[in-house]
Amino acid sequence: MTLDHLNTDVTDAYSDLGEELDVSLDRETRNELALLVSAYDPDDPDELVRRAVHELFQRAVETGNLDFHLRSTYDCTYDEYLSGMTYAEMTGQNQYPDLDDDRRYQF
Repeated sequence: MTLDHLNTDVTDAYSDLGEELDVSLDRETRNELALLVSAYDPDDPDELVRRAVHELFQRAVETGNLDFHLRSTYDCTYDEYLSGMTYAEMTGQNQYPDLDDDRRYQF
């Protein structure tokens, strides 16, 4: 897959998610969320879930985990996604045609 596929998949996932998301909680998650609600006392527990998504995203970016998964699936990185072009396109590597090594030094 390519950067274009990633853009399409992100756009599709964004529209599929909508404004609200129902999440089922297992026992461990419910316990951890209850402890966080007690400690942070947010206006709404949804705020803690939003923070958790931001934290997971930030950690994935900082550790390179996101780039690893993007590279293995889409053959691009988060920086390439943000810029809208691959490193090869940024550096002009795709600008020149491949050289024919058999005829390279013939006059």
